Amino acid sequence: MKKLLYLILMAFAIVGCARMGSPDGGWYDDDPPRIIGSTPGERATGVKSQKVTIYFDEFIKLADATQNVIVSPPQLEMPEIKAAGKKIVVELKDTLKSDMTYTIDFSDAISDNNEENPLGNYTFTFSTGEKIDTFEVSGYVINAEDLEPVQGILVGLYDDLADSAFRTKPLLRVARTDDSGHFVIRGVAPGEYRVYALQDADGNYKFSQKSEMIAFSHDTYQPSAKPDMRQDTIWRDTLHIDSIRQVPYTHYYPDDVVLLAFQEKQTDRYLLKTERKDADRIQMFFSYGHEQLPIIHGLNFNADNAFVLESNDKKDSLTYWLRDSLLVNQDTLTFSMEYLKTDSLGKLVATVDTITALAKVPYAKRLKDRAKEYETWMKQQEKRRKRNEPYDSIYPAKPLMPNYDAPQAMDPNRSITIKMPSPLATLDTAAIHLYSKIDTLWYQAPFEFRQRDNDLRGYELLVDWHPDTEYSFEVDSAAFVDIYGLVSGPYKQGIKVKSLDEYGTLFLEMSGIKDSCAVVVQLLDKSDKVVAQSLMEADGTAQFYYLKPDIYYARAFVDSNGNGKWDTGDYDADLQAESVYYYPREIEAKAKWDITLQWQVNSTPRFKQKPAAIVKQKSSNKKRQLRNRNAERARQLGVEYIKNIKQ
Repeated sequence: MKKLLYLILMAFAIVGCARMGSPDGGWYDDDPPRIIGSTPGERATGVKSQKVTIYFDEFIKLADATQNVIVSPPQLEMPEIKAAGKKIVVELKDTLKSDMTYTIDFSDAISDNNEENPLGNYTFTFSTGEKIDTFEVSGYVINAEDLEPVQGILVGLYDDLADSAFRTKPLLRVARTDDSGHFVIRGVAPGEYRVYALQDADGNYKFSQKSEMIAFSHDTYQPSAKPDMRQDTIWRDTLHIDSIRQVPYTHYYPDDVVLLAFQEKQTDRYLLKTERKDADRIQMFFSYGHEQLPIIHGLNFNADNAFVLESNDKKDSLTYWLRDSLLVNQDTLTFSMEYLKTDSLGKLVATVDTITALAKVPYAKRLKDRAKEYETWMKQQEKRRKRNEPYDSIYPAKPLMPNYDAPQAMDPNRSITIKMPSPLATLDTAAIHLYSKIDTLWYQAPFEFRQRDNDLRGYELLVDWHPDTEYSFEVDSAAFVDIYGLVSGPYKQGIKVKSLDEYGTLFLEMSGIKDSCAVVVQLLDKSDKVVAQSLMEADGTAQFYYLKPDIYYARAFVDSNGNGKWDTGDYDADLQAESVYYYPREIEAKAKWDITLQWQVNSTPRFKQKPAAIVKQKSSNKKRQLRNRNAERARQLGVEYIKNIKQ
């Protein structure tokens, strides 16, 4: 019927008016390839052959069979799957199991050779027994940390309900998620099952490596089915719906399984690399941190009191700053390092490695570069002297140059931060000043200067800012001296704290969280990055002040261990990842507005909570796009025809 309509419109376009032009190009072939037969037959029973051949009415393509085609029950030896001309041949390598329904799920991998029209979610089914098992289990897999759809992860069933099955047995039946995180496990026999997800790194269809993303639940499911009706949307073009019709179908249950996938914390500890990009420091990177830090013994130098140690909060990245300039100038430093490393049994044991730390830029090259800098400086001073301009007769010492983050326009809830290029030997807080302007006079303003948590070279100035007030932040010379004797110069920055009229306020009144643990609520920007964070109060309210006018999104997680950050799960400890929820709509903050929103965290299913605007894993909708091409072409042709008639 559709093609008849297209032909009629084209006929009108050709004969309706002598002046009428025709659109560029012809009609698209939007018909997918059609199956015309198979060996064995579709849904055949009593099958003994391990080879399946499917025939089509046109030449076809098969996209990435290894990733897209799933055979169930899972095959421990990879089946051979080939597309040749107008057929697909699947040769199973594992011995067929008796009285078993087999499904070969091609997803959207099959398309015609010319226009790449996908066949759709096609599954070939046969049985080695006397009947076909027809039940289905479907749902979604989302990332537990940010509720993103997880594409391409295996989802499988066990009829063995013991926790140990996931570790010791291959999954019984499997499917793979699409780009929206959706999965359908077909060919399921009656019974009771658990559902798991597995990013199978080694192809054994069971959880065997910490690096594998997993999802598990203690819920059990008994598949069932009943007749039902669904709406089928007919599109007139890419934007407009032509009609909606009711279509009978068999509804399989459960169809709403939601699995929250996570990757366990990496606890296998080993040294990733050691490097000395800069001559004044040696950096070490471990796969996992530990409170017990390495012990270093110098082999060609004295390591006693030779270093200032800087580590990140996880203690998996360590920087050893060399105190002595003689060691900085030594191109090769060799030392033994004793540290904890995971052995083959998964236990931490003391290990000793010999490390050679070679400076990336040799000392001779650094000397040469400094000589060039001095020569250039001398020439500049000589030119100034000849022009009777002020010049220096003594080569200036290299200064310490802290990185000040003190913006001219300051938010009332911000602090001034200072990052040092190297560890400090001394700092003089008496040389740091803050003045506020009252009327036309400047007065000393109170502040707290402190080192930032877990940051050897980071400092901050905490101030109770007064909105709509001018400040002057000033640092005297020699306020900071680093371990190499470099001295900081003077610094001055004028600051204007913004007025409260430039901000909005948000109150989120939350409900539905049964856990008595702390709840951390985060405001996100359009890229899903955290811009503000608050703890939920005892009355269920999360409060955000000083919000700039913008579009925000909200996320919350249950902080079970009270460490202020989201933590992943652990299968062997029967520990799920900390629960995460998204407010399902965008939040618009306006200047001088106080907004109060109700948030029932379970009112929307978890897989639908994350607003589409910030979902990174977008659904392609390729089939719908291809289906609507001719509808859009017909619409354009009709518009052109009417325009020419009016002429």
